[in-house]
Amino acid sequence: MSLPVPNLDDRKFQDIVDEAKRLIPTFCPEWTNHNVSDPGVALIELFAWMTEMSIYRLNQVPDVFYTRMLNLLGFDRFPAKSARVPLTFWLTSTQAQHVEIPAGTEVQTSGATADSRVFTTLEDLTIDQPEIVSALTGTGENTYQAVWDDLRLGLAPVTCFSSQPLTPGDAFYLGFSDSLAGNVIRLDINATIEGIGVVPDNPPLVWEVWQGEGWVPATVPTGLIGDQPADTTGGLNRNGSVMLLIPAEHEPLTLGGDRAFWLRARLLPSNPERPPYTASPQLQAVSAVSLGGTALAEHSVRVVREGLGTSDGKPGQELRLANRPVLTRTPEERLEITVDQGTEDWEEVDNFMRSGPNDRHYVIDSTTGQVHFGPLIRYPDGSSRRHGAIPPEGARIVMTQYRAGGGNSGNVGSNTLTTMRTTIPYVSGVTNLVPATGGVDAESVENAKLRGPMSIRTGARAVTASDYERLAAEADSGVGRVRCLPPNQPGEPIRLLVVPKLEKPSEHLGLDDFALSDSIIGRVSSYLDERRILGSTVEIGTPYYQGVTVAVLAYAKPGRPHTLVRERVMSMLYRYLNPLTGGPDGHGWPFDSALNAATVYQLAESVEGVDRVDEVLFFEYDLRNHERIGFGKEVVRLGDDSLFLSANHQVVVR
Repeated sequence: MSLPVPNLDDRKFQDIVDEAKRLIPTFCPEWTNHNVSDPGVALIELFAWMTEMSIYRLNQVPDVFYTRMLNLLGFDRFPAKSARVPLTFWLTSTQAQHVEIPAGTEVQTSGATADSRVFTTLEDLTIDQPEIVSALTGTGENTYQAVWDDLRLGLAPVTCFSSQPLTPGDAFYLGFSDSLAGNVIRLDINATIEGIGVVPDNPPLVWEVWQGEGWVPATVPTGLIGDQPADTTGGLNRNGSVMLLIPAEHEPLTLGGDRAFWLRARLLPSNPERPPYTASPQLQAVSAVSLGGTALAEHSVRVVREGLGTSDGKPGQELRLANRPVLTRTPEERLEITVDQGTEDWEEVDNFMRSGPNDRHYVIDSTTGQVHFGPLIRYPDGSSRRHGAIPPEGARIVMTQYRAGGGNSGNVGSNTLTTMRTTIPYVSGVTNLVPATGGVDAESVENAKLRGPMSIRTGARAVTASDYERLAAEADSGVGRVRCLPPNQPGEPIRLLVVPKLEKPSEHLGLDDFALSDSIIGRVSSYLDERRILGSTVEIGTPYYQGVTVAVLAYAKPGRPHTLVRERVMSMLYRYLNPLTGGPDGHGWPFDSALNAATVYQLAESVEGVDRVDEVLFFEYDLRNHERIGFGKEVVRLGDDSLFLSANHQVVVR
C-alpha cells in the first residue's frame, strides 16, 4: 500500500467564499447585499480563486524535494548516454608514411539549422599503406592453393572460386604484411568478364577479415558523398576497384603455410534477388592502397585540466564541473589535489558507505556535474566519523579531464559530421557513413518519480525472474528488452536474454544490429553481480532470432495506386514483426507467441487502400545467408528463448 500524499490545506473555492461571507457581519456590518451581482462579492470570488491556486501549489511536493528524498534512499536518476558512430577520415592522396589521427580529435556537424553536435574520437588511428604478400584460393577447410605469383608476375589469370560446380563457401584470399584494422582500403582489380550471370550491384559474395576468433564482414560502404559506387567491378567481372571499410580488429592467421593478415572474398548462396555465378570470376592483377581510416567517436566534448577551486578544509564540500551532463569516467579521468607535498590522485566511488577517514574518495553526480567530498557523521554514542578524507585547506582541486555531452540530440544522420575542428596533416576531410546511434537523454524527474517508488518497494536484490529483468533494464539505458529464463535444473545458470535498444527503421534491421556491445554486457554483468543471490550464476546473451519472411497476395481498392498500397503493407509487416516495437501492443514481439496467418490477414486488410487479402504464407528465413528455408506455412511457433526478426517480405498487389 502506498503512503498517502499530504494535503496541507483541503479548502476549495466555495469553502473560501462561504468563509469570507460569514465574516462580513463581524468586520463590515453595514454591508448587507451578499448577492453574486454585488461588486464586493465579485472581489471575494476573485480573491478566493487566487487563494485556491496558492493552496494547490502548496499541496504539490516540489520536484527538487522529491528527487532529494529519493537520493536519500539511494536512488539516482539515469544519466545521459552518448551516441556513438564510426568516423571515416579521408587522406588527401596516397601517403608513403603512416598518418596518425590521435584520440580526442573533434568533429562537428555543419549547417545552421540546429546547434552543432560535437563528436570526439575515442582511440588513436594509424593509417598505413597496405602491402600484399600472399594470395590463395580455397575450396573448403584447409584446402588452399597459392596464386600470388600468378597475380604478381602476370603468369596466368586466377580463378577466384575453383570448385566445379561453384560451391558456396569457396573463397579468394589476400594476405597482408601488417594489420589493416580501421583502414579504408581500395583494391584495384584487373579482371576478365568470366563471372557472368550475376547482378552487378548485388553479387553473391561477401568480403571478410580474420578478427582473431572468426571471420567478420569488411563493409563495402554505401551512401558515399556524390553517390559514387564503392564497387565498380560488377562483382569482380571487369576492371575497376572495390572500396572496403576494415573492422577495428584484424589479427594474423596461418593459411596454406603462410602467416599473414587475411582478407577474403567468400561465395554466398544465391537467392531470387541475388542470382549465382554461372562461371567463376578470373583476376589478372590486384593491388591495394589506403584511402583513409575509421575511428569510433562519441557525442561529447573533452575538457582537460579544469580547475574547480581550492578546498576550505571542511567535510562535505561540494564543487561543480562547468560542463554537464558528465559521461562515465575512464581511469584517466580523475580528480587531482595539489598540496604542499605534491600532487595526489583521488579515487571516485559510488558512495561513501565504505569510505574510511583517510580514504581519498569523492563522488560525482553525472547529471548535475556536482563533485562531493566525504561528510562528517555523528553516531548515537556521541562520536563523529569522517567518511572519506578531506582535501587540506587551500589545496587546489583539478579535474584532469572529463567528457561532457550525450543525449538523444547526438543521434545524427549519415554524412552530417563533416567539419573537423582542428586540421591534421594529409587529411582532407571526414564524414560518418552511417547514422549515429545510442544517444539517450538523462532520465526525467517525472519518470524517476514513477520508477523510484517501484524500485524501493521491490528492493535492489535479484531474486525472482522479474527482479533480474527489471535490474538488467536499469543497468544500462541501451537495453531495450530483457527476458529472464530460470535454470531448468539446480546448478545451471540463470539465462538473461537482452535485446539492445535500436533507432533504425524496422525494414533496415539485420541480425548484426542486435549483437550486444561489450559496454552493455559489462554494465549489466557488474550491476547484477552486486545484487544476485550468493551462489547463483548469470549467463548474459541474446535471444535466438527466428528469421521469417511473409508472402502476401492482396487486392487494392479501385483507384488506389498499387505501389503505394504495397509499401503500406510492407511497412505494416516490418513494424508488426519487430523484436522491439512489434507485437499486438507495439512493445515488442512477445516471447513464446506464435505467428498466425489469421492475425496477419486482419492487419493487412485494415491497411488503407487494401480491398481484400487472398493469401498469407510464412517462410522460415536464414538471416545470415539471406535465403528461404522450407515450404510456406500458416503458423510459425517460437521457443521460450526466441523472437521473430523479419526480412525480405514479398507482397503482390493486384
